Amino acid sequence: MAAVPGRAFLMAGQGIQRREMLRILGTAAAAAKFPGFCRWGFACGHKGKSAFEIRPASYHPVFFTPPEYAMIERLVEIIIPSDETPGAKEAGVAEFIDFLVGSDAEAQYPLRMGLAWLNAHSSRNTGKRFLELSAEQQNSLLEPLGFKEKAGPGEEDGRRFFALIREYTVIGFYTSEIGFKELDNPALKFYAESPECPHKDDREHEHLTRPNN
Repeated sequence: MAAVPGRAFLMAGQGIQRREMLRILGTAAAAAKFPGFCRWGFACGHKGKSAFEIRPASYHPVFFTPPEYAMIERLVEIIIPSDETPGAKEAGVAEFIDFLVGSDAEAQYPLRMGLAWLNAHSSRNTGKRFLELSAEQQNSLLEPLGFKEKAGPGEEDGRRFFALIREYTVIGFYTSEIGFKELDNPALKFYAESPECPHKDDREHEHLTRPNN
């Protein structure tokens, strides 16, 4: 995928490997059954079904405390912001991450401690907690965590946390309905019925070049 202007934190570092895709889709498919999502919706779900579902007016976190969840919302918005197309906020990625972490005991400690580390790091450097900073200050604080060549001493824990939250953001976004549409891959599109062959006047496809034996 080509770099998207204004989405530097998304592209920093290594992306998710192809072999991870099945695990990602399996995780998202399990999350799709949760009825509490306000915005997030699994891209591979049945379209007809979603039309009859009544979504809650707001999302109630199942794992994170309200202050922690507010930080998750802001982080995913920074990682995949809205530009010409909707970003992670519109896709409800914070909801997905909260549900995912609430269902995965191994992920709970790293994420919770990472949020605490980020607040402490922000306080040491600016005298304010992360959400009290301006958008520019937040980006400046996160930049060394997202780019290895800009990392400072003592920021290893922060870099590991940011890599994890970035991976979860990518998973949540590109398995959502909004993120799936952004990929714009014909192989990922859904059809109510099989597309008709465009060669109506040549059903035997005689006009196509035949391979040499």
